[in-house]
Amino acid sequence: MNRCSWSGTKENMIKYHDEEWGVPTHDDQKLFEFFVLDAFQAGLSWATILNKRKNFRIAFDNYDLKKIQNYNERKIDELMNNAGIIRNKLKILSTIVNAKRFQEVQKEFGTFDKYIWSFVAGKTKINKWTEDDCILSTSIESDLMSKDLKKRGFKFVGSTIGYSFMQAAGMVNDHQISCFRYKVVNEL
Repeated sequence: MNRCSWSGTKENMIKYHDEEWGVPTHDDQKLFEFFVLDAFQAGLSWATILNKRKNFRIAFDNYDLKKIQNYNERKIDELMNNAGIIRNKLKILSTIVNAKRFQEVQKEFGTFDKYIWSFVAGKTKINKWTEDDCILSTSIESDLMSKDLKKRGFKFVGSTIGYSFMQAAGMVNDHQISCFRYKVVNEL
């Protein structure tokens, strides 16, 4: 069975590749999870984040926006001492800010999903890559999305992080055309 070469041989990477990556996601809580994880990935490998994913979910109260927006110094200290996650204070603080901004977008658009998917006109952009090294790290859409998110006060939302989010959320299909998931994701 052909897979994108980045999925490697580790079970959790293969599972993520085969079941989640590139699948169009429209659930706001799941979108916020991807938003948080992609921000924490900045400067690190996705494998590192994936290995700590369960810990992130527990540490950040299952991505409950209302809880996260009210995190205080005690909770921030708890997160900074949690070896199960990436202990980066700027990224932790940005998660709190982003939880607030996320809810503002929900109020304005009805759902974060409606807002974020507008950058790809509501449907997955289908690419046709033959090799992993052809895949972009940014796009016109991620540039525009990043600029708008920054204008709204979001943190850790550069174009590269934004493009990674778009891949995870299925806003773009970047599976290689030889990958068995390419066709499956296109039909979703």
